[in-house]
Amino acid sequence: MTIEIAGLRRTVLIVALLNLGYFGIEFAVALTIGSVSLLADSADFFEDAAVNFLIVAALGWSVARRAQVGMLLSAILLAPALAFLWTLWHKFNAPVPPEAIPLTVTGLGALAINLVSAFLIASYRHHGGSLAKAAFLSARNDALANVAIIAAGVITLYWRSVWPDVIVGFGVAIMNLDAARAVWTAAREEHRLSRAQ
Repeated sequence: MTIEIAGLRRTVLIVALLNLGYFGIEFAVALTIGSVSLLADSADFFEDAAVNFLIVAALGWSVARRAQVGMLLSAILLAPALAFLWTLWHKFNAPVPPEAIPLTVTGLGALAINLVSAFLIASYRHHGGSLAKAAFLSARNDALANVAIIAAGVITLYWRSVWPDVIVGFGVAIMNLDAARAVWTAAREEHRLSRAQ
């Protein structure tokens, strides 16, 4: 194993543990305040932890095998979109806006975790193939989603409505679909190159 792969493995393991830890916090707050966007984002933290643990295992495998795992990861990236749809259905049945201050504070914590994760992985994103790309895109997209969650919390503080939370939830789902497409494309290219060798 090269020094670069060993460094990537160590970095992704740290990111996986950060994601798993914050999943529990965000999930508990989401259930307590009834937030669609936080519940979708907590599902995303759990998915990121699973993806990163899988990346840690897969880094020692051949390029062809890693490409196959990259394709699998592109499917896993769709999980938060499904969690959002389930939560949205329940939100429309009971349209109560979430509490604004816990929504904002939890979004700030999630943003901090995701910025640290993106910063840690950034130097590897062009050298670890589809697996490193998946880890980086997840952290980057999550940081963007967290900025939107914070904005939704601030808006909800002044305008008591379910819509800021719901709109941000849609944004989280769309970003995950785009990340899934990007990882699938990178993994397919890796797979094509490995077969050509």
